[in-house]
Amino acid sequence: MFSYNFKYELKLLLRSRWIQLLSLVLLLIFGFATYNGLQKVEKRKSDILAAKNEVKENDEMMLKLLDSVERGLSVNASPWTIPTSPMAVGTYHPRVAAMEPRPMAFLSTGQADLFTHFVKPTVRSDAFDLNFTEMTSPVQLLFGSFDLAFVVIYLLPLLIIAFSYNVLSAEKESGSLRLLAAQPIRIQSWVLQKLGLRFFWLVLLVVVSLILVFVVLRLDFLSEFSTFLGLVGLILAYTLFWFAIAFLVNLWVGSSAKNAVALLGLWVTFVLLIPSVLNQLGNTIYPMPSRNLMINEMRSLKAEVTERQDEILDNFLRDHPEYALNDSTQARGFYHRYMASQKLIREELAPLVNSFEEQLQKQQNWIARYKWLSPAVLSQESLNKMAGTAKSDYEDYRKQVVAFAEKWREHLIPFLYNNQDFTQADYGDLPSFDYQTKSNNPWMVIIAILLMSIGLFATGFVLSKNRGRNIILNQG
Repeated sequence: MFSYNFKYELKLLLRSRWIQLLSLVLLLIFGFATYNGLQKVEKRKSDILAAKNEVKENDEMMLKLLDSVERGLSVNASPWTIPTSPMAVGTYHPRVAAMEPRPMAFLSTGQADLFTHFVKPTVRSDAFDLNFTEMTSPVQLLFGSFDLAFVVIYLLPLLIIAFSYNVLSAEKESGSLRLLAAQPIRIQSWVLQKLGLRFFWLVLLVVVSLILVFVVLRLDFLSEFSTFLGLVGLILAYTLFWFAIAFLVNLWVGSSAKNAVALLGLWVTFVLLIPSVLNQLGNTIYPMPSRNLMINEMRSLKAEVTERQDEILDNFLRDHPEYALNDSTQARGFYHRYMASQKLIREELAPLVNSFEEQLQKQQNWIARYKWLSPAVLSQESLNKMAGTAKSDYEDYRKQVVAFAEKWREHLIPFLYNNQDFTQADYGDLPSFDYQTKSNNPWMVIIAILLMSIGLFATGFVLSKNRGRNIILNQG
């Protein structure tokens, strides 16, 4: 019976041109989505490269100035920008702290259209001053980006619905369902076989389309084969979930029109409604503190600290006797007082900044706790992590940049308080930023979605034991 169903289903799909149409549609949308994702990655790389080239040119100019000064030559530059001053180096010659894209970054835009991918921390930068966001198009933020993640999460379920909504109802409406009653097979098993064969062809077309698109666009997915396998496994599990939904609907709803409406309603629920509700509830239960209040408090504290910079510097030198030994009243300048006061400001504002981070972490924990309600949320998060564009990736990048900003500042402060000039010999010791990525394992999510799918299939068999005969008797 299975071999007969296989041949019959294949002939039916070929005659109805479903396979040909799906092949063309999948190639087009996968090709365009991959190309669009690659364009965004190339733009990101070009922006980072331009920033690094600018720093390289500035460094060449800095070394020329240092060479001229050390040789006793006059230089045509403003006194406060001459790089013999460590604060001039720290302010006008910062390093690029870049978040380089991962090899599979084209898979999902994720948070990439909300956050910048490079900053230039200076000695005057603070954790709350560093800007990690960029202006984006509100239209793009509303509709999202057409990337592979969008195709898999949003469009692929719609293709599955169109491919499977009337597997049983079409037979019932054509009057051929009574003939199946003479066969030694239950309706549930027959529907499962038909959906299983459609699942097989759809997954085959998806994998072949992905490979063709990657080959045509010259993507070296073999070097990232584990990530590619994770992508295929995630698509397979997500596809199986929607076929399991179609299995339940075909057995329980009835007519083709009702099946289509029910499946579209479930698509809206899992893909749109649940993610939106989780996000809104997270913002309501764990609201973020007012950023305006934080900025006002920061400005008030800076104004207060500015008025007593000399006192703060004395306290700072008292706490750091290694600097006080080389200090003289005549050598005290703007940066001596400023850097000491900035340290105090960072310490005073730390609790307020931490409150932002704690609330943000609570929101993320809330979503992580209930994300299992929707395979769409699980799949989107996994694709974002494969691409390195998840919220956790950018939060990790922000923390690395803040740590590097502190490292950059701490490297130059001894020059300042020891009244030591910066020289060409010191250039090679300047710290550089190296973004560290975290490994991602999507297989826990894949297994979870597979278990959901198996549970739906089992539910369909258990709850419809006596329904198969009723379907046949009640057909019009």
